[in-house]
Amino acid sequence: MAKKQDKKTDKEVERAEEPVADLTEADAIEELARLAAEIARHDALYYRKDDPEISDADYDRLRQRNDAIEARFPTLIRDDSPANRVGAAPADGFGKVTHAVPMLSLGNVFDDDGVHEFVDRIRRFLGLDAETPLAFTTEPKIDGLSIGLRYEGGRLVQAATRGDGYVGENVTANVLTIGDVPNHVKARDFPDPFEVRGEIYMSHSAFAGLNAEQERAGAKVFANPRNAAAGSLRQLDASVTASRPLQFFAYAWGEAANLPADTQWGVYEAFARWGFPLNPLAKLTTALDEMLRTYREIEEGRAALDYDIDGIVYKLDRLDLQERLGFVSRSPRWAVAHKFPAEKASTILRDIEIQVGRTGALTPVAKLEPVTVGGVVVQNATLHNEDEIARKGLRIGDTVILQRAGDVIPQILGPVLDRRAKSAKPYVFPTVCPVCGSHAVREINPNTGKEDAVSRCTGGLICPAQRVERLKHFVSRNAFDIEGIGEKSIQTFYDEGLIQSPPDIFTLAARDADAEEKLSEREGWGETSAQKLFDAIAARRNVTLDRFIYSLGIRHVGEITARLLARNYGTAAHFVEAMREAAKDREGAAYSELENIDGIGPTVAAAIADFFGEPHNVAVVDELLKDVSPQALEAVDNASPVSGKAVVFTGTLEQMTRAEAKAQAERLGAKVAGSVSKKTDYVVAGPGAGSKLKNAKDLGVEVLTEDEWLKLVG
Repeated sequence: MAKKQDKKTDKEVERAEEPVADLTEADAIEELARLAAEIARHDALYYRKDDPEISDADYDRLRQRNDAIEARFPTLIRDDSPANRVGAAPADGFGKVTHAVPMLSLGNVFDDDGVHEFVDRIRRFLGLDAETPLAFTTEPKIDGLSIGLRYEGGRLVQAATRGDGYVGENVTANVLTIGDVPNHVKARDFPDPFEVRGEIYMSHSAFAGLNAEQERAGAKVFANPRNAAAGSLRQLDASVTASRPLQFFAYAWGEAANLPADTQWGVYEAFARWGFPLNPLAKLTTALDEMLRTYREIEEGRAALDYDIDGIVYKLDRLDLQERLGFVSRSPRWAVAHKFPAEKASTILRDIEIQVGRTGALTPVAKLEPVTVGGVVVQNATLHNEDEIARKGLRIGDTVILQRAGDVIPQILGPVLDRRAKSAKPYVFPTVCPVCGSHAVREINPNTGKEDAVSRCTGGLICPAQRVERLKHFVSRNAFDIEGIGEKSIQTFYDEGLIQSPPDIFTLAARDADAEEKLSEREGWGETSAQKLFDAIAARRNVTLDRFIYSLGIRHVGEITARLLARNYGTAAHFVEAMREAAKDREGAAYSELENIDGIGPTVAAAIADFFGEPHNVAVVDELLKDVSPQALEAVDNASPVSGKAVVFTGTLEQMTRAEAKAQAERLGAKVAGSVSKKTDYVVAGPGAGSKLKNAKDLGVEVLTEDEWLKLVG
């Protein structure tokens, strides 16, 4: 399916290769921004242009990595998170249709454990024990184009593509030409209105015939059946669509006046009665082992099918339970796609390069003989750290097995030992930084007493790799966001000695006035461009406090955490003074206040105290505050009675499970905490409440019954 591999900078490769467990909060901010942009680009290529550059498996792994980072850093979730987005905006050329019920996507699992967790998660959410029977529909996941068919009075009046999940393209005239789609349903029990959803696809045999015709006519040959189906449906001339061999499977519904059954399978049976084609491999399963057995049976027979599938979809059968479970982000809690395994390939490990990141982490990257895996040419692969290389027993020159799974960059599974050269020697991980020559050490984790997996350069601010990256972070979009100073400019200014640390940025204009060689006289600059840069720097002397805190690059402090700190401390002076006190005494009131901020916790608090415990860091902050005046954040508007409130649930709830109650509170903008503190606004207590209820009474926190809570939130 894929045509090429995106070219990435060394920094992007390093970040994409770094295991999620090793990312700092600052690293995670950068990686989430990169993933959001990359996934949005691939969404546009896939959904709008029908011309994807990567395979479905690679796309899934991009989303997997994004989801894993968001799970580890839930406070960093972006407004444009791919987890909250489906597809891409509709293309020009077709009218737009707003879906009455959003056309969302499915979450993915990739192994049996993922399916077990999916079912267990449903049981936990609903408060069901392991003995309570649960049935699931099990059906192939068709690799085609999602479509919504709206019927009024039994007649097809509108057909719309998924689009971005909320607004799609009006392709009604084209869909009316597809023989599998009923134009008029005469059944008496057919709801009015009713939207049938499903997948438009092209069979392998039809695809081969179409491409043969395209070749004879000297026209474009399609890359795969999915592209052919999507391109055929999006013809502005409906007669072209009519000439293409498109087919349809129904699998869901959107807006419905009523439903003919109270189960997913019951609705499917009604679909068949009404004349909508269902996948013949779909079945109702009543046990987990039956679900997995069906998955394996379909996977084994996949090659013999005349259409593309890339996994199996499981849906909880009872509709009332689906309603209780609801949705999370872009996906329903009651359904999941079990994807088929990724492809593998073998190639030669030519070298291992060590890259140094902004935090000093030494990341080994495998340099490979180029090989195609899943339609993408691969030249680099993740090796993560020293232990990973040793565990897999890799040596330069080895023939290695690749698999595109888990990370954006493919991973090496291991060497082919019977093809190893006798002269190959074990790889020795460097003990010095390849950039500055400082010692590279594996720190001892104070919590576990064990060595960290990652080696880090001890050069700190003297290491060019770190200094430049810290400066780039300082001027980045979510930090000071200085127009005219990008990554390239920072590197140039650093190399030429103009900017060595953040305060140098704000003294640049003054120093330039006394310099023998003015900035305007340097190559690529002039009077106008130099003055624009100085004006842009001056305009950012009053950034908000959260941006100022984020710009410092404190380990584990990302954009969201910086905002929490800014709201809690109000002014830069108060923040810096409090952090100095926290650094001096980790048993004192200042440190205790920091650690107890909702969303901070001991790890982040320790990292902040470590930062302000270093004199050179404090000196940089003091110098900065001579030239910048961070502004307090504006107050937050409350959208609901509990928006912004800290809520703790305890005891047994009778009208909903605790998971449902927490999900409800979070939808209303409340912050759900696991423990009671003096910052807690409400404790919702049911029968059997224990220590949390006692703590709430001791601290004077307002306690609500379940009924009082439901009345409060309406």
